[in-house]
Amino acid sequence: MIPLKDDNPTQGKPIVSYGIIGFCILIFLAQTGLSETELRDFTYSYGLIPSVLMGLDQLPNDLYRISPIGTIFTSMFMHGGWMHLIGNMLYLWIFADNIEDDLGTLNFVIFYFVSGVGAAMAQVLIDVNSQIPMIGASGAIGGVLGAYLINYPNAKVLVLLPLGFFSQLIKIRALYVLGFWFILQFINSFLTASSSGGGVAYAAHIGGFVTGVILILFLNKKNNKKVITKKINKKPKGPWEQWVI
Repeated sequence: MIPLKDDNPTQGKPIVSYGIIGFCILIFLAQTGLSETELRDFTYSYGLIPSVLMGLDQLPNDLYRISPIGTIFTSMFMHGGWMHLIGNMLYLWIFADNIEDDLGTLNFVIFYFVSGVGAAMAQVLIDVNSQIPMIGASGAIGGVLGAYLINYPNAKVLVLLPLGFFSQLIKIRALYVLGFWFILQFINSFLTASSSGGGVAYAAHIGGFVTGVILILFLNKKNNKKVITKKINKKPKGPWEQWVI
């Protein structure tokens, strides 16, 4: 199930969401210009390494370019390949604008990065001894998906549904699209629990989603925002190991 767009108009321009998308693309394009060795060093320098963050290991001096805490944030703008980048940016493009519209520019920035921190810590706590760099925006984006599920469960999402040799375009409620995504993260996390190498950091996806749900419930209560439950029919205008989120 691949989401393509939602029928959920916004009041203003989601400049932060667009900015994050643009910056992630720029960083990835810069990564593609690096040699294999340079890209490996870049990933280890700016990716989040659990054992380094927890003070159990240290990077060599030539790779130590930013504090371990700083890598929580730099890792959110890095991606491991074109499909990793495109998948993350697609979800951000579809779902982030409404949450930014709800929260406002500054609150959305805080919301996004706090969700990313929650996602990162969920993955770190799974294996604090891991020396594998973790990169990707989907932990923070998971927070956006959690918030969207809470605020717009009945918004219609156009999805591409692969059916063997055929595909079907259908509109499905966000509750089912995002609920399916969340359940899939749990299933995949159990299926890959014994993996000792890199791969997809499903715990980060789950942690980001849960963080986003908690944050949006708190912010909705603080701002006296009512959850929208009615239907919305208006149309809006490398060779080394790494965890990807």
